[in-house]
Amino acid sequence: MSNVSFYDGSPYAPLMLDAVILRPDVPLMHILLYACFAFAVGLLLTPSFIRFLIRNRVGKQLRVETVDGQDPSVFRKYHQHKFGTPTMGGILVWASILLTVLFSRLLSYGGFAESSLLQRGQVYLPLGTMVALGLLGGLDDYLNIIGVGKKRGLDVLPKILTLIVIGTMGALWFYFKLGYDSIYVPYYGTLSVGLWYIPIFLFVLVGTANAVNVTDGLDGLAGGLLVIAFGSFSVLAYLEGLTVLSAFCAVCVGAVAAFLWHNVPPARFIMGDTGSLALGGGLAVIAMMIDQVLVLPLIGFVFVVEMLSVIIQLLSKKYRGGKKVFRAAPIHHHFEALDWGESKVTMRLWIVGGFAAMLGVIVGVFG
Repeated sequence: MSNVSFYDGSPYAPLMLDAVILRPDVPLMHILLYACFAFAVGLLLTPSFIRFLIRNRVGKQLRVETVDGQDPSVFRKYHQHKFGTPTMGGILVWASILLTVLFSRLLSYGGFAESSLLQRGQVYLPLGTMVALGLLGGLDDYLNIIGVGKKRGLDVLPKILTLIVIGTMGALWFYFKLGYDSIYVPYYGTLSVGLWYIPIFLFVLVGTANAVNVTDGLDGLAGGLLVIAFGSFSVLAYLEGLTVLSAFCAVCVGAVAAFLWHNVPPARFIMGDTGSLALGGGLAVIAMMIDQVLVLPLIGFVFVVEMLSVIIQLLSKKYRGGKKVFRAAPIHHHFEALDWGESKVTMRLWIVGGFAAMLGVIVGVFG
């Protein structure tokens, strides 16, 4: 774990001072209760939310073509039956998180808790990122539903440009406002990167948001991996002394788990870009906040593999005369094409993600 002193000049020190000196700690029992509350809220809201989606025909549209303009034959073969499945389930995750955070504020006002989760030093940044990227994802989902865009939804260029704008705003805030200009390297120490922190932050945010978005292609896959990832960062934040941030991560675990309860095969509804972009971006910001960005590829190992599979496939088809490395990309569709079955692919990738995240936590603690 990165060794942080309150007075060593580290850019992380102001955040730690805000968390420990200016704000009281959140007890471990309260963290667990907040997670359970978010889970309960999500479960209670799900039936009426699904009825709302069905009544308003907020359903998934099948992919018209792949990113490089080809016919998605493998996708159609295994996912034809999912046409019309209610989407934009990320809204439910948002609602569960926001209601839990507001509930914590009510508890603090009533004297039942020493502090709420709505704190500037630890929650505003990941929560704000989730809202911004969630709105972008919501627009993409909406355009997909009504059939706008070359491939339904936002075209790639405006979507990426908007992500870059949001990411750049976050990077500038971290660098100029919070004073972040270094990256902690496990088993080495703090590495000063200066202005390079801005493009590094941008790469991590955009890359993680897209990686989670790409992974969200099988029932329960992204949801289960996000539970693992947020749970891992909750542990690391708690051990760093950032108990409010740890509690926020735990709330995200509870909210995503409630969504996952009805998203496992066969899914009653799906997350959509509304959820995947928001949660992926939030995950990246949390990793930057606790200075564990180099542990993120382990905690989100499957997300990384999924994104790499898409990049490798596109490069191979472009520079090898259309030849593929995988039967389909992202790689979860490759395993589907091997006739593993959707549930088997999902659970095996959960297992891989769980072991990789456990290794990531160990590196984060002892590195």
